[in-house]
Amino acid sequence: MGYDRHQGAAIRTAAATVAQQLAELTGTEPRVIADLGSVRIETDVTDAALCRWTHLLAVLELGSEYGVSNTPDGQIAWLRIELRRQGLRP
Repeated sequence: MGYDRHQGAAIRTAAATVAQQLAELTGTEPRVIADLGSVRIETDVTDAALCRWTHLLAVLELGSEYGVSNTPDGQIAWLRIELRRQGLRP
């Protein structure tokens, strides 16, 4: 069992598309962190993003999970895209 290469490529393409959308919404470059089994995308919550909060939320909802974290420097919106393992299904 493992990850399908095609699925991995599709997830990377989706992550790049989401990162581009977040860059347009926030005016900053998102951080893409590849992990075993998932990709996490983080971006600073800017004034531009707050003005388009509904659109930002719609992009975040594309992830398997998402949230907003408070930091000493401000807020960070993040989402995670999970890779599904291939194998037997119940």
